[in-house]
Amino acid sequence: MKNAPNGIGIMDKPPEPSPDEQARRSLTRIKNKIIVMSGKGGVGKSSVSVNLAIALAGMGRTVGLMDVDVHGPDIPRMLGLKGMLAANANRKLDPMRYADNLTAVSIESLMPNKDDAIIWRGPVKHGAIRQFIGEVEWGDLDYLIIDSPPGTGDEPLTVAQLIKDARAIIVTTPQEVALADVRKSINFCRTVNMEILGMVENMSGYTCPHCGESIDIFGSGGGERTASQAGLKLLGRIPFDPNIVKCGDAGVSYQEQYADAPGTRVFGEIATQIFRATQG
Repeated sequence: MKNAPNGIGIMDKPPEPSPDEQARRSLTRIKNKIIVMSGKGGVGKSSVSVNLAIALAGMGRTVGLMDVDVHGPDIPRMLGLKGMLAANANRKLDPMRYADNLTAVSIESLMPNKDDAIIWRGPVKHGAIRQFIGEVEWGDLDYLIIDSPPGTGDEPLTVAQLIKDARAIIVTTPQEVALADVRKSINFCRTVNMEILGMVENMSGYTCPHCGESIDIFGSGGGERTASQAGLKLLGRIPFDPNIVKCGDAGVSYQEQYADAPGTRVFGEIATQIFRATQG
């Protein structure tokens, strides 16, 4: 307390909360935190994150999508979000708005030049992810979907340390190389005591548009076998559909553009399972 000239005491301005406290306060307003992981790159993890967020938002849930893939952020482009994050009157960053009940944050939305390389070591990435949680005006969310880079390095470990009640969805393709790596992700989650909601098998079969024949480009049944061996639930098999890639590149919703496609049905089924698993 400082003394005013007339001798009356006035209180100092309260100290700003620490970054950890800011993150804690933000997390108390988010009901469910789900990190989408993969053992290796190229399995379509970001596509699953985006489409799961869109499907949950389509069910009337309030969803935030946090891109913690610092070195390869794809979420803004896949959602068609342009521009940069801006601070609001509370001196917090407003997330980018995709829909009334779906917002997103990515390191790309803080970079004037989107093609600049992020060359950071672990402690800096830890601080950035903590800022994404505590210094962004997420508000009240039903779900925070966290898109993580492949592997079991700094970013998923930071999420596990900062968000104690985060749960995981692990994405794989049917091929054995991907499944060998996904088993490492399963062991990572068990080592850090993170609950796994289930596995998603992506690129699971391709139907020829000319003859209608189904082709298992990356093999078949691997995701189900791995999930069964690990005692996990297989949440769904997403078919290989070039339109998912096309829509991601164009920044438009696959589920809106191809509402009757098998992939849209599967994303909806996965979102329904996640909703049921996170109630109560």
